[in-house]
Amino acid sequence: MSTQQAPSPIVDGAAAHALQLACETLQIEADAILTLKQRLTGVEATAFTKAISLLLHCEGRVVVSGIGKSGHIARKIAATFASTGTPSFFVHPAEAAHGDLGMVTSHDVFIAISYSGEASELMSILPIIKRLGVKLIAMTGNAESSLANLADVHLSVQVDKEACPLNLAPTASTTVTLAMGDALAVAVLDARGFREEDFARSHPGGTLGRRLLTHVRDVMRTGDAIPRVSPETKLSTALLEITQKGMAMTAVVDQDQHIVGVFTDGDLRRLMEKLQDFSQVKIIDVMRSNPRSIRPEQLAVEAVEIMETHRINQLLVADENGKLVGALHIHDLTRAKVI
Repeated sequence: MSTQQAPSPIVDGAAAHALQLACETLQIEADAILTLKQRLTGVEATAFTKAISLLLHCEGRVVVSGIGKSGHIARKIAATFASTGTPSFFVHPAEAAHGDLGMVTSHDVFIAISYSGEASELMSILPIIKRLGVKLIAMTGNAESSLANLADVHLSVQVDKEACPLNLAPTASTTVTLAMGDALAVAVLDARGFREEDFARSHPGGTLGRRLLTHVRDVMRTGDAIPRVSPETKLSTALLEITQKGMAMTAVVDQDQHIVGVFTDGDLRRLMEKLQDFSQVKIIDVMRSNPRSIRPEQLAVEAVEIMETHRINQLLVADENGKLVGALHIHDLTRAKVI
């Protein structure tokens, strides 16, 4: 049996120091990002807009590269570009020197990330990048570095100090570099007119993809599954239709299938408070006229909004001429994971 003891809890003094250090870390990184913001609206504005222009006119893909911690940031930046409409991928500089540079073409834009601007793995492949005629954007903390001097555009990610108490581990600098990458990606996606629907197409398996790519026609009930009766139908018969179709409501349609009304379980409960004998009641006398409906080509999330706004669980689907073509229950939207 193991005799390993649980770690001792942090004593009050140490806990207070840990919290203080955590707050200082966040403050240093927040200040670094605010400083970056000031530079982008000042001395760095021209460089940033030139970088945006290169990215917008890129006929190939955006290739992002870095080594060590910068490599991790480069991977995330490449992923952000790819998910927001700009074809992009990460290439490891060491692997690039052993064959992966074959993935880079003259139509690409290359983003090289190195805080010192002197990473040997990156510097070793840049002559080939330049020989191919690839446009080079550099992100460094040193405007006088070798990488910065080789770049077509240099974006400064310099910070006054790292959040690390030893001022050694990349902390504030990697945060600022990541923020710069996000700023580039967001500016480019907006300039491209990239919208929610485009994002959803890149993320079809996610919640947003389901919400923005699912239309009413994809989840609505059709044909015999739609509860419907004519205006002259006896209420007792209409209740049988409601029970059989399991939607807690029925549409009321004329002979051309135009929607003229709806009757729900809720209407029945309210009617029972007033009437005892339903035998001679016709549905036209107790239905609700001009019920809410939705078109089949509309997004399923729009149906959710209508249901939530009006506190209803069912919705009729009508074509452009007002004819009944489908029906939706809140459970249909739940099963489709739209909700």
